[in-house]
Amino acid sequence: MRKIVVVMAVVITSFATAQKMQEKDVPAPVKGAIQKQYPKATKVKWAKEGDKYEAGFDLGKEETSLLIDASGTILETEVEIEISQLPKKISAYIKANYSGQSIKEAAKITDAKGSVTYEAEIKGKDLIFDSKGEFIKETKD
Repeated sequence: MRKIVVVMAVVITSFATAQKMQEKDVPAPVKGAIQKQYPKATKVKWAKEGDKYEAGFDLGKEETSLLIDASGTILETEVEIEISQLPKKISAYIKANYSGQSIKEAAKITDAKGSVTYEAEIKGKDLIFDSKGEFIKETKD
């Protein structure tokens, strides 16, 4: 389980280094995955990381990001959430270990198997936690 979570954290970190791309360069199965799963997605922005594709879009007021393989399989879904929706244990951890810093943004990340992790962004860093609020990893923005 821990190995899966660490792999997800690496994938999340790679979002920051993804190469932007135009929609016309995205394979049809990849675009089709969004159209099928999220038909109301608007303003899709595309990027490529290695052999995977990242799609960022708005779903109503929610900012959503997907990691999709070339065959159109959604590997991971990241949804921006209110900071108050983070498990309380996360806020307590940040207060104890990052004195004087506050959470700027938060996200709930679900992989293809349904495993959930949380991301809390503080000044220049993303902190990754498991579904119970246990700290996993710190990455640079």
